[in-house]
Amino acid sequence: MASAGVELLIGKIGSFLESRVPLLGGVGDELEHLRSELLTMKAFLEDAERNGALSEVEETWVANVRDLSIDVEDIIDEFKYHENEQRSWDPYTRAFRQTIFLPLNLWERHRITTKLQKLIIKTIRAIPERNQPYGVDRIDGMTNSHGYDPNRVEIFGELSLFFKDDELVGIEDAKEKLVGWLLSGEPQRTVISVVGMGGSGKTTLVANTFNTQTAKFDCYAWVTVSKTYNIEDLLRVLITELFTSTREDVPQDLSNMSYTQMVEILVNYLQPKRYVIVLDDVWDINLWRQIHVAVPDGAHGSRIMLTTRREDIASFSFGAGCHVHHVQPLNENEAWDLFSRKAFSSRPDNCCPPELEPVARDLLGKCQGLPLGIVALGSLMSTKRLASEWTEFYTRLSCELSNNPLLEVVKSILLLSFNDLPYRLKLCFLYFGIFPEDYVIECDRLVRLLMAEGFVEQVAGAKPEEIAEGYVTELTCRCMVQVVKREPFGRAKAFKMHDLLRELALSISKVENFCTIYNEQKTRDDSRAPHRLSMQANYGELQPHGDMSKVRTFFIFAPKMTDSSSFQKLPSGFKLLEVLDLRHVPIVQLPDETVKFFNLKYLNLKGTKVKELPRDIGNLHNLETLDIRHSKIRSLPDGIVKLNNLRHLLMYHCNFEDLFRSYYFFDGTQVPLDICKLKSLQVLDAIELRDGLTKKLAHLTQLTRMSLTNVREADEEDLCKSIESMRLLEHLFVHTSTEDEVLHLDALPSAPSVLNALGLIGKLERVPLWFHSLQNLTALRLHWSRLTEDFLPHIKALPNLAILRLNKAYVGNQLVFHTGFPKLAELYLMDFPQLNVIVIDRGAMPALQTLVITECMGLKQLPKGIEHLTCLQNLSFVSVPNELVERICGEESLDHAKVEHISEISYHYKTELGWLGERLRSSLQWVVRPSSSSVDILTRDGLPFLPGN
Repeated sequence: MASAGVELLIGKIGSFLESRVPLLGGVGDELEHLRSELLTMKAFLEDAERNGALSEVEETWVANVRDLSIDVEDIIDEFKYHENEQRSWDPYTRAFRQTIFLPLNLWERHRITTKLQKLIIKTIRAIPERNQPYGVDRIDGMTNSHGYDPNRVEIFGELSLFFKDDELVGIEDAKEKLVGWLLSGEPQRTVISVVGMGGSGKTTLVANTFNTQTAKFDCYAWVTVSKTYNIEDLLRVLITELFTSTREDVPQDLSNMSYTQMVEILVNYLQPKRYVIVLDDVWDINLWRQIHVAVPDGAHGSRIMLTTRREDIASFSFGAGCHVHHVQPLNENEAWDLFSRKAFSSRPDNCCPPELEPVARDLLGKCQGLPLGIVALGSLMSTKRLASEWTEFYTRLSCELSNNPLLEVVKSILLLSFNDLPYRLKLCFLYFGIFPEDYVIECDRLVRLLMAEGFVEQVAGAKPEEIAEGYVTELTCRCMVQVVKREPFGRAKAFKMHDLLRELALSISKVENFCTIYNEQKTRDDSRAPHRLSMQANYGELQPHGDMSKVRTFFIFAPKMTDSSSFQKLPSGFKLLEVLDLRHVPIVQLPDETVKFFNLKYLNLKGTKVKELPRDIGNLHNLETLDIRHSKIRSLPDGIVKLNNLRHLLMYHCNFEDLFRSYYFFDGTQVPLDICKLKSLQVLDAIELRDGLTKKLAHLTQLTRMSLTNVREADEEDLCKSIESMRLLEHLFVHTSTEDEVLHLDALPSAPSVLNALGLIGKLERVPLWFHSLQNLTALRLHWSRLTEDFLPHIKALPNLAILRLNKAYVGNQLVFHTGFPKLAELYLMDFPQLNVIVIDRGAMPALQTLVITECMGLKQLPKGIEHLTCLQNLSFVSVPNELVERICGEESLDHAKVEHISEISYHYKTELGWLGERLRSSLQWVVRPSSSSVDILTRDGLPFLPGN
């Protein structure tokens, strides 16, 4: 992991040199020398991490490299701060200070340069001759820097072959599926992939299936692959296993055979047979390319099963029949059963003592259904009898995971995945540890943070946003983070981290000094000033003490803090801050010193009570992201136009009080006319149009996302010309000034070719003529359009439309879906006062999964043809006539047969006590539960389809 920090430092030194900063004292040559030394260091560190072994001496050396790298980075960032501070001065101030305060400025530059010079010399002298330690002879008995033993992990996996059935929980359904694939009548060779995160029970499931089915095949073999395999060795194991399974003599002199000779033996042996081979723990798809020629397709129904932690391997096209099974975590009852068997095996019926159950369930919750963690923790806790022992262990879980020998296997298996990551992905993985347990983070927010942190590699021809999203996608592909929300067309929208992986991230972060967490149980005990600081408290009562001058990243998470009185002010002393995230912290004013955070790249004030930005916000010329959504800020100061590096400007404000009934769906923010000079802007959500601004928007040709409010009929020509110039535009929202203002957009000849999300909020006299050009559109919202014509024929042929939200979009009494909508997955029909009939012909909307109908009081029967929607999984009614609901309530109801195939049906209505919800499942049992608001009911992802969401 130390190589990741060294790599970032190398990049920072390179940028520093390329900026041609006039370094007093001539340290440029020394910096170049240091960069050369660091490159050699990095090569050594990467080799050591790849081999998974470091001696104690090397451990100490790595720690010194890490500390020295941090010191060098501190001085470089301090120098950048000094340079950025001078750049913030206006020309008159700069001339005055350079004249009057020249000695002081020279002294400051001399001080920083001398400090850097001394540290560089110290660093270089601290590195012995390159052949020692870079080429140091490796000694026996080495252990990985984070405590991982690959041999122990491999042995643990193979032990799964010998587990007894009564030791296994929750595999029955999955095993039945695998057996079905193994014994199906498919004659061709078929690859069955089982994928899941480390410790999820992949190997155990496959081993149990394999052991019970080998008699159905002519021969069989189990081969453990692991990360560092040798193909010749694997082929020798495969030949030995296959011949042994049929009790035939293993070919002699196998150890001296070449790859080609062994492949020939396998082909001749397997060609006439029906075989089953397990390839356990596959990390590299190159294995298949090397081994597939040795496992022929003899059309006898042979099967190959493989386990992997990587989605890309499981979904690979193996040139044969393929099946993929994703291992799911144990449900709550299964997890408790398995835990009780291990933790309370000495008690009758594995019964948990009542005084231990609360903390036992909390501890079990950390495992989140991960069998490996459940078994390890259960076995460990079986020796503890007192509730105080259990509570103390729970609070020390992160430390126990690192230091308790009984949890070594858990950490080792999880570390396998971490150690396999490229260095930038390691940084991204550790970054998830900054967020609280079970925290859900949106993809767009994470992408902007990774960019601000400097984790994103610069690639010619690619946007950093695309590169960063690729990193996160790779982490999900490797089962290192979990996708909790997806858009209907597949893109991951939000993520979280498994609790045990988060504990692993925290334990590594502590060693690497990656981030520091303040919470209500503990305070920072590190001797070194933190670089990343995350305050996590329910009520925001924490005030950290210590040196804040080195902090680059500062987060506050205080979900139960509701007023600013509980959080008086930010900690002081920040100087080198690059990321400041105060999302939903009810702070009312930014400190005056904020405009002196000259290195700041990311500022998040979403949901705060801040009413205005500092007048000198233009001093933050490194700022890339400014998020003031749902805050009290309604106008931007003129200084905003000085932020030439600004890429993401997020400013819309939702009307949460009456989100769906009010016309004013979201509000924009007033901006200076010169906002259009910001040529780095990618995202502009949302601005309030005023005279002179509409025409100037045409200069923002680089925009990928834009939303506008206060649009008037008179803006049509200028607005359409501006949109036409934005050929990179992917998201567009347009909101008229009043509900009676007609939205005219016919002057636009065609939509931007890459447009994939469109929201039109305002009255439409007709469907815009360019709708036919929306070939890449995936999401469409029509809000208060009040069209009198049947608009469905204009959009039914859009080939990629996946989300359609219609709110008061049509004044007719019926909607007829004849054909089309081939990829539509979500349909929301809201506030159609005259609608009394919905017709769905067979073949229309074949992929629809979610249908929500709300505020349609004239609709007293189900959509005709709803039985044709065979993919429909969720059907929700909100504030609809009781007659409609009664037609599907109970097995004897009129329309019960039409909705049998729908797994989830819910009905929500408002009472004097607030919103209530009744959920009808396949068992046809009603469950009443409270719902906090219509927002919760109509949005499964926390917010409706919004600009910039």
